[in-house]
Amino acid sequence: MLDALDRKILDQLQRDATLSVADLADRIGLTATPCWRRLQKLEAGGYIKGRVALLDPEKINLGTTVFVAVRTAQHNAAWLEAFSKAVKTIPEIVEVHRLSGETDYLLKVLVPDISAYDRVYKRLIAQVDLFDVSSSFSMETLKATTVLPLTYSGG
Repeated sequence: MLDALDRKILDQLQRDATLSVADLADRIGLTATPCWRRLQKLEAGGYIKGRVALLDPEKINLGTTVFVAVRTAQHNAAWLEAFSKAVKTIPEIVEVHRLSGETDYLLKVLVPDISAYDRVYKRLIAQVDLFDVSSSFSMETLKATTVLPLTYSGG
């Protein structure tokens, strides 16, 4: 069960994972040793999945975001395994969600341009049979964050 101090630690780390234990402790009102113990407990408990640097997609020539809605006519374990394997081998596919409703899967793809997306599409369909694919190109990002709300984190 997370308490208020645990939530403060998580909030600070998801905003800046480069904080030292001393700086983190100072920001949440603890000394370094109890802060470090809590941090170790949060990591061991799986609350912290990793610490990463967030890159600017445009600066690394990945300024085109494509959302790809996929429908399949095959709802079986073998197809799902092939699909999972295929999307994991294509680095431009940065997110894959299985959905309820008419669309079975939603993919988020980051590429330099439309022709690069076409190459990704061709690699995907070469690896797995898809019933229907619909691609939408993001025109503008109104909100993008990795900061998760901690108001629901009962533990």
